[in-house]
Amino acid sequence: QLQLVESGGGLVQPGGSLRLSCAASGAALDYFAVGWFRQAPGKEREGVSCINTSGNTNYDNSVQDRFTISRDAAKNTVYLQMNSLKPEDTAVYFCAAGPPVVFRYCMAASVFDSWGQGTQVTVST
Repeated sequence: QLQLVESGGGLVQPGGSLRLSCAASGAALDYFAVGWFRQAPGKEREGVSCINTSGNTNYDNSVQDRFTISRDAAKNTVYLQMNSLKPEDTAVYFCAAGPPVVFRYCMAASVFDSWGQGTQVTVST
């Protein structure tokens, strides 16, 4: 059974950077589409970025050109590099995995069936 664990969150000043990790166990993450989502207090969970088994990527407009999603097959891990962070990026960030076919709809949380526990990202002075 696929299990996901996020790490790398923390407190950072506006304009700073963080790299989130989504480490998998129980299965090879290479065979899954993987998405990053975030949820701020009082708001719905929203899609941030996703990557398919071929390395194709998708980004929400709000993070385009600031965030980069990538895979490391050897470490069975997917990363989210976040640069030029803004206060509005503050949220709990989750990674999720699903069968490759979900990539077409990968900004929708409902298509993913395996989730991590989340990691808090706070952007503040």
